[in-house]
Amino acid sequence: MTAGERPADTGAVDRSEGFGERLLGVLLDRAHEIPPQLIAPLIAEEVARVGGRHVSILLQDYAQLLLVPLPGRRLTVGRPELISDSHAGTAFLYGAPVEVPQDDGVRMYLPLLDGSDQVGVLALTMDTVDDDDRRLLRRLAGLVADMLVTKHSYTDQFFLARRREPMSLAAEIQWSLLPPLAMSVPQVSVAGILEPAYSVAGDSFDYALNEDILHVAMVDAMGHGLDAATMATVAIGAYRHARRAEIGLSEIYAFMDRAIAEQFGPDHFVTAQMMRLDITTGHLQWVNAGHPAPLLIRNGQVVRQLESPTTLPVGFGGEEPQISEQMLQRGDRVLCFTDGLIEEHEAGEEQFGEEQLIHWVNRIERTEKGVRAVVRSLSHTLKQERGGSTSDDATLFLIEWRGGAADHLAVPE
Repeated sequence: MTAGERPADTGAVDRSEGFGERLLGVLLDRAHEIPPQLIAPLIAEEVARVGGRHVSILLQDYAQLLLVPLPGRRLTVGRPELISDSHAGTAFLYGAPVEVPQDDGVRMYLPLLDGSDQVGVLALTMDTVDDDDRRLLRRLAGLVADMLVTKHSYTDQFFLARRREPMSLAAEIQWSLLPPLAMSVPQVSVAGILEPAYSVAGDSFDYALNEDILHVAMVDAMGHGLDAATMATVAIGAYRHARRAEIGLSEIYAFMDRAIAEQFGPDHFVTAQMMRLDITTGHLQWVNAGHPAPLLIRNGQVVRQLESPTTLPVGFGGEEPQISEQMLQRGDRVLCFTDGLIEEHEAGEEQFGEEQLIHWVNRIERTEKGVRAVVRSLSHTLKQERGGSTSDDATLFLIEWRGGAADHLAVPE
């Protein structure tokens, strides 16, 4: 053996760079420094190396009605696609690739998943597709989604592409406050939606998954416009601050109550509902501060309202709230909503009401799969049933508990 030569090791791991690693590695290596406007041509170039062409990046609009094309050099920019009636929409809603044979090849629609939040869809055309192409393109789409989420925090490019009509200042504040609209891990998934998307003001929600506990809050600030948005912002900020101090639900309520009272005075309030779900056992706890009771959905049907003692809305100095509890069964869903969803009515007519809400929940649960598809379809259907408009914010938040474990995801194959 000559000097500097390494002994042969038949068990050594092959660390040479293959085609797939080179392809994804270019995106990884450049992602840290590339400016947002160069993401599109870089993605188009990488797709071309796999044999793809006619590349489009489609992002969900704020109303969750359309997938709109992101403008960019070397991207194909066509018409927006209906989420409810398109191949791109199917890939987006259900988080699975869709392949459509065409005269010039195969049109592929790949969901852009950041974690489990659907960012949009990557569309491209291939001459032919085999399993190696599918695997590589799926991973490429995942990396593209991560890049878009990372870059969107310091550019307006993606926000502007998603807007289909003017947005109010109050709505601008609310959208900047929200977590991702959907989240899914093996044990639990959530999805939320706000209406009216471009002028929402006082409604908001928040959630966090800390170890085995899912934390959820939904708030509805009194009034409309900028005042309501400001109160909702303080309420969510106070909720996050208290939650991160790792205190109980009663203490979280008290902290939020003081924050609203001290900032806005005795004549202002925010209704709220705060929850904790142990995703390993299905043990649900919640505090209701003047909010409508959630619905418990089992086997695709509303089985009952989760009625509970309520305390005063935050800001009114209510007594220590009683914590309610419910053991969920695997597959159970819990639907939270704000009163704007059920109190809408024409002048002199009856309110929309909880009975109609339950009717449509049962109907849509039979026709849609996945919490994101259900909550989106339910919100849009309810809006149509209320006359196509809403005079108050109307928000939905859906939780599905599946149980089990996710430890296997931390073990390399």
